Amino acid sequence: MTVPAYLALSIGPLLIGGLVGYMFGRRRARRAARRPAGPTVAELVQRIIHDARTGVVVMNRFGDVVLFNPTAADLGVVVNNRVDDRARKAAELVVETGEMAEVDLTPAEAVRGRQPAAIRAEIRPLGDGFAVIDAADESDAVRLEATRRDFVANVSHELKTPVGAMALLAEAVLDAAEDEEQVRRFGGKILREATRLGTLVTELIALSRLTGAEKLPELTTVDVDAVVREALGRATLTLEHSGVEIATDGPSGLLVDGDRTLLVTALSNLLENAVAYSSPGSPVSVSRRLFDGYVEIAVTDRGIGIADEHHERVFERFYRVDKARSRVTGGTGLGLAIVKHVAANHGGEVKLWSKPGTGSTFTLRIPARRVVNGDKVLARVPVSGTEIDGGAL
Repeated sequence: MTVPAYLALSIGPLLIGGLVGYMFGRRRARRAARRPAGPTVAELVQRIIHDARTGVVVMNRFGDVVLFNPTAADLGVVVNNRVDDRARKAAELVVETGEMAEVDLTPAEAVRGRQPAAIRAEIRPLGDGFAVIDAADESDAVRLEATRRDFVANVSHELKTPVGAMALLAEAVLDAAEDEEQVRRFGGKILREATRLGTLVTELIALSRLTGAEKLPELTTVDVDAVVREALGRATLTLEHSGVEIATDGPSGLLVDGDRTLLVTALSNLLENAVAYSSPGSPVSVSRRLFDGYVEIAVTDRGIGIADEHHERVFERFYRVDKARSRVTGGTGLGLAIVKHVAANHGGEVKLWSKPGTGSTFTLRIPARRVVNGDKVLARVPVSGTEIDGGAL
């Protein structure tokens, strides 16, 4: 074989391969040019799964994890690339039957108060031996249902107590019909129980409106000093029987956007609470100030005080630090819960400082009335008929 022929046989395949590669490369380039810019469908699906709020796990027929998102790991459905045994067994059954299944994946530690408290999962077949697990954290729903059950049970108990007492007292009145003094005594007790029952129903309705879907009335400009005066007026009867005196600071001229009736109710509850837990002759004070864009109304007593472990729970419905004393004072256990929700519905909060043996201070904080002045938002604080700049909020 001559040298030219040898070179032709050696180089020829290389040239042909290069030409074919060039042609395929141009074809791929033309396809890429025609394809729209951006992620592919597969990439979009991957993103959706990755960012899903529920835990998503894809498994094959052998129980191996093919794909999962971070939420599945956060919920504990997948640990060290292994799926929860309960989910794996359910997935095997789903692949075998082709029917969807539901499984409870709540961790065993949840019974000891650890999080999350409840995980529910749906497992669906994907075909070709694959299954997808869709797990969600339903802890909030479980806690809400538990709260609802407790609330219904507490309401039933609280309503039964005065109703039962009124029935017994009515029987006593009938038995003592000839004794005018006894009839008067039992009649007074019936009146107190009826008043307590009416107060309880009224507060239940108020609390239901504050925590339910019913919208608050349209907010108006409310004079804080007028709220304090009206709340003090409501507490007059309580003060007459308690021997407690309430001291107040001078008029503040502060304004808030809110519902006057609800704000008066909240402050009245704080005052009645302070009086109820104060000994006769001890002082209770009410003060007002503008601080950090909020109007603060503080009610301070020198009563028995509240231990630290009860500070958060005193705002729960029907929670009582001293149940025996609450029965004596006639409290419903709803007053502070109403205060908390009134504050929240006004965009504010209620704070508590207390020390056993020293007393307590409950502070109702409501956003101050705002007016726009140029580029600044100012608190509107009328003083002696004029408005002054309350400072940028």
